[in-house]
Amino acid sequence: QVQLVESGGGLVQAGGSLRLSCAASGRTFSSYEMGWFRQAPGKEREFVAAITWSGSSTYYANSVKGRFTISRDNAKNTVYLQMNSLKPEDTAVYYCAADTNLFRLRVGLSDDWGQGTQVTVSS
Repeated sequence: QVQLVESGGGLVQAGGSLRLSCAASGRTFSSYEMGWFRQAPGKEREFVAAITWSGSSTYYANSVKGRFTISRDNAKNTVYLQMNSLKPEDTAVYYCAADTNLFRLRVGLSDDWGQGTQVTVSS
């Protein structure tokens, strides 16, 4: 099991940028696939991005492809989500998730989640 703490959310104007961070505890961070999800008010939680344990492969939802970038620093036990060209429809609570199984992570069935960080994009 791994404990996750997100940070970096906030209020930004449309077209702006934010970088989210997710700090993980535990000595086995480098063995976990990591992902970001989001949940807007009244909507179900949705997949945003994922990165393999080595960082060699990344995956994105079509809605964020070309605007968001996921990365990780295994030496710092941290995964990042760089969000550029933000739109009002990106407004949501963003959650970090971890799993040793990439498929389970991408479909949102991980056991390990952070508490979330609010991102609000004004028009």
